[in-house]
Amino acid sequence: MIKTHHHHELQEILRLHELWVNQTAGGKRANLIGANLNRANLRDANLAGADLRSANLRGADLSDANLTDVLIDKRTRF
Repeated sequence: MIKTHHHHELQEILRLHELWVNQTAGGKRANLIGANLNRANLRDANLAGADLRSANLRGADLSDANLTDVLIDKRTRF
């Protein structure tokens, strides 16, 4: 199932993920399994270790995004 995240929801997920990456209290790994991120502005986002399995990233701006160790699968679309 594809989950569409509204801009403010996505920003909160990314904020908590940044805390998680930095091992700061309250942080949470970004769970974007099956997310519809089509045309999302992810420029400069720190997605290191994020779960992007089955996510739709077609048309997303991933310029200068940190994609180190992201989790993807054969259904993840770029």
